[in-house]
Amino acid sequence: MSVPEHLDATVRSLPTEPGCYLFYDANGKVIYVGKAVNLRNRVRSYFNPNVWLASPKIGRLVRDIARIEFVVRGNELEALIQEAELIKRHQPRYNVRLKDDKRYPYLKVTLQDDFPTVRVTRRMERDGARYFGPFSDTRAVYATRDALRRMFPFLDCDRVITGQDKRACMYHDIKLCSAPCIGAISRAEYRATIQRLCDFLEGKSDQVLVDLQARMEQAAENLQFERAAWYRDQLKAARHVVEKQRVVSSAASDQDVIAFARADGEACVQVLFIRGGKLLGQEYFVLDGAEGADETELLRAFLQQFYGEAAYVPPEVLLPAQIDEAVILENWLKRKRGSAVRLRTPRGETDAGLVELAAQNAAATLTSLKAQWQEDSHRQESALRELQDALGLPRLPGRIECYDVSNTQGVAVVGSMVVFAHGQPRKSDYRRFNIRGLPGPNDFESLRQMLTRRFQRWQDTQDTSGTEQPADRLEVNRRNADAVWRLLPDLIIIDGGKGQLGVAVEVLEQFDLLHIVPVISLAKQQEEIFMPGKLESIMLPRQSQAFYLVQRIRDEAHRYGLSGHRRQREKISLASQLDAIPGVGPVRRRKLLRVFGSIEGMKAATVEQLAEHVPLNVARSIKDIL
Repeated sequence: MSVPEHLDATVRSLPTEPGCYLFYDANGKVIYVGKAVNLRNRVRSYFNPNVWLASPKIGRLVRDIARIEFVVRGNELEALIQEAELIKRHQPRYNVRLKDDKRYPYLKVTLQDDFPTVRVTRRMERDGARYFGPFSDTRAVYATRDALRRMFPFLDCDRVITGQDKRACMYHDIKLCSAPCIGAISRAEYRATIQRLCDFLEGKSDQVLVDLQARMEQAAENLQFERAAWYRDQLKAARHVVEKQRVVSSAASDQDVIAFARADGEACVQVLFIRGGKLLGQEYFVLDGAEGADETELLRAFLQQFYGEAAYVPPEVLLPAQIDEAVILENWLKRKRGSAVRLRTPRGETDAGLVELAAQNAAATLTSLKAQWQEDSHRQESALRELQDALGLPRLPGRIECYDVSNTQGVAVVGSMVVFAHGQPRKSDYRRFNIRGLPGPNDFESLRQMLTRRFQRWQDTQDTSGTEQPADRLEVNRRNADAVWRLLPDLIIIDGGKGQLGVAVEVLEQFDLLHIVPVISLAKQQEEIFMPGKLESIMLPRQSQAFYLVQRIRDEAHRYGLSGHRRQREKISLASQLDAIPGVGPVRRRKLLRVFGSIEGMKAATVEQLAEHVPLNVARSIKDIL
């Protein structure tokens, strides 16, 4: 064993209980999260040179470890759950993880409502709704929702349903809404339609078809011909979808089939969803950190992260290979499902065929994605070169910062800085600036304040560049924040015209950066580009990639700034509503918001619940006024 000197004492003092361990790099960032039955033995194993030879990835990981932390758990199952939470929170670069840290979309059926609807959401909550997913493609989710609406017309509005409205909306006319608002369908019948929708999503399509057929015939017998026609249209749409579903198993069971493909350090996982013996659908997911990972590590990491977010866990999951810790994973899945779950490998030709089908689809998807990534990379490089040539920049604008100011009549003024690296948004480097001290709306001075603060922070990082290594975590976090300001952009884009450009030039001159950092402004109306020292504006070709890139960067800065401005306005409005209540000052306001979350939460609370946090007379005032 060759444990580095700065880690030796930590490794020796690690407990021998189950738990999770976290490896940090010199910048204080978590680079790997793992779990172990015996923390000391597991962590020590990383420092065995024989392991480095077998896995160069582990060798690189060990070289980057600057600090180790651990969390003791009661057993291996608790450690597994903790590991998944830590990976999701920190997104360590050496862990195998689902690509991107975004939330995947779900279909949400709002069964908690009297008249449920179907929405697309990225967050599962314990609110009484039914969720289906996750899905990897947002467009596919909306397409699925549209298809469901043709089969089972549901509401898509926020109106209060009384059944007494005089007219329905246009969606009723085009047969996309059953119009309970005008009493065209009862609450019980509407909810029965939504239940059929849920059954269909669960794979009970045969049962749904039989039910629709029976209802159509019953309506016809009762001479309710419009209702019979309505059921007939649903039946026709449902049959059209069912015909595309392929029967793959005579067992009529529910299972997921998982396989993956790898190429050039990339990995793509394909999941086939089999419900009632029919192939209901499939999804693909791309993994980060797959380079150097073996097959079992990929499978374990995917199972842990995918089913940690999945709305439904089937009783059986078919895998291309046996994995370590299958028993502990089965126990975890059992806890999520509420009944036994089996992880197994293929037995017989049918199983082998399904795994092979998933593997073939994964390989085809990965090939297509790589071609798309390469095309996008070429497109971005082409756009940057076009922009460099059009503006006469001294170097390719690999890092572009764009600035915008958002306000409403000088209230809640927010400046935004968005960053594009190599033509792609780098959201971790986005920053907002709350503009203060201005008597009214003043875009020029707001911009001046924002740019001054940005480059003052750059200057501060230059003054402290020779300081010693950070001694504590707060200092590490500060240094990480400094890293964003330390980088100078290859191009600055200002949202505005010549006046805004003049302000930017003055600020850059103040910091002696005008001849180092190129700056332009982009006017909204004609999409003209203004540059310092040039009387004539520049018009990029409207069909050029450079034009699309500049426009996209400017629109992103506007979007980011506007969202921050709206939040500021909401806070001001919220504060003014609460401050108007006798007995509620800043301290109580913050406490109430921390406990109840919003004005709506306070409205929903009883006087007794409010009185647990404020005096009874104040609680009554809150209920009376809100």
